[in-house]
Amino acid sequence: MRYFLILTTLLLGSYQSLAAQKQLISNDTVGLSYVHAGKLVDVEAGTVLFNQMITIRGDRIVDVGPWTLTNKSANVIDWSDYTVMPGMIDGHTHLLGDIQSEDVLAPLNLSPEEDVALGVINAEKTLKAGFTSVIDVGSYRAFTDITLRDAINSGQILGPRMWGAGAYITRTGGGGEVVGLDMGVKIPLDFRRGVADTEEEVRSRIRDLIEGGADFIKMIVTGAVLTVGTEPGEVEMNEDLIRAGVEEAAKYGKYVTAHAHGAEGIKMAIRAGVRSIQHGSLMDDEGLALMKKKGTWLVADIYNGDYIKDVGTAKGWPAEILRKNNETTETQRAVFTKAVKLGVNVAYGTDSGVYPHGDNARQMTYMVRYGLTPMQAIQSATIWGARSMSLEADVGSIAVGKFADIIAVKGDVLQDISILEHVDAVMKDGKIIQ
Repeated sequence: MRYFLILTTLLLGSYQSLAAQKQLISNDTVGLSYVHAGKLVDVEAGTVLFNQMITIRGDRIVDVGPWTLTNKSANVIDWSDYTVMPGMIDGHTHLLGDIQSEDVLAPLNLSPEEDVALGVINAEKTLKAGFTSVIDVGSYRAFTDITLRDAINSGQILGPRMWGAGAYITRTGGGGEVVGLDMGVKIPLDFRRGVADTEEEVRSRIRDLIEGGADFIKMIVTGAVLTVGTEPGEVEMNEDLIRAGVEEAAKYGKYVTAHAHGAEGIKMAIRAGVRSIQHGSLMDDEGLALMKKKGTWLVADIYNGDYIKDVGTAKGWPAEILRKNNETTETQRAVFTKAVKLGVNVAYGTDSGVYPHGDNARQMTYMVRYGLTPMQAIQSATIWGARSMSLEADVGSIAVGKFADIIAVKGDVLQDISILEHVDAVMKDGKIIQ
């Protein structure tokens, strides 16, 4: 099901007109434009270059080198007083619907149209925060993420490049269900498109999601912190089910990412061939060694625990959620530090949607606090994030042939990584967003 017509109607009523939106984001792409970068963060080399010229034709970068332009009539974007770097990538977002609250049934209270309309707001906030690409790792209601992605891609709304999972592959009553094991609540069918308990059901659900437009597959391998009735350390999908999912996705050129907190579930997922582990909170040393050996990516939301503790306590979130958060927050950070020391592949991902969208860069200081250098933290949210999705040909660095997705900030981000929480300028597709 698609909600595109309803989405456009909502946009007309609650935002500037679509015509005005198009005018905003459809700058003239004929000819060349030039960005004058005072400092340019070269994330591929891990260095900073000075007084650079980025040449853009249409939505792509066609040249990068020292500033040599003398043509005073050229279209110049003067960021000579700024630090310039690639648009950031958040590898774990939930743009659809409202943010987490004390009401575990809240997702059931929104219509599909409301889910998408809120997604429109969330997408714009995320883009203006400097995140020009996101991996949206699942929404409870199937295919609303694909609707939002397609609306962004068509240019009708502002938002980051977006890749969506379509829905969660989860067992009955598992971490991808709204209320977990509380079977007294009636769950609408569009919330259960990814529920699967056998290998054939896993394969069937994956085919359904891919046919519906999913870019990758998200499997809920262990219980979840935020799903009532499940435990993060418990295995919910065994290795055979995960492998069936990986094999089925691969038939269509897609990969699987695994939501996995618990040590055994993580090792099962890695052995089965998933591309990445989301969270990784209770991983043991054997699991870390296996990740290193297999080249599996770790996407750990190491800021999120503090937000859940502070806001969840203040607003009366369920005691079960707060207890599970307390049991996983510091262990996840310890795992992350070990992973960095071991040389495990690390990509930036925040779980935004649990906390307000637009605050995605708050995790940057945590990445540094728990083991990365400032340059590595930036790389985790740029070139490493792109590599984790095999998208480095198009995004992740300022290089010839890639999309002109660029941000600018005042100050030295390598001295104060928190500067990225307040981005001064954002370009996507060679067009200035703010």
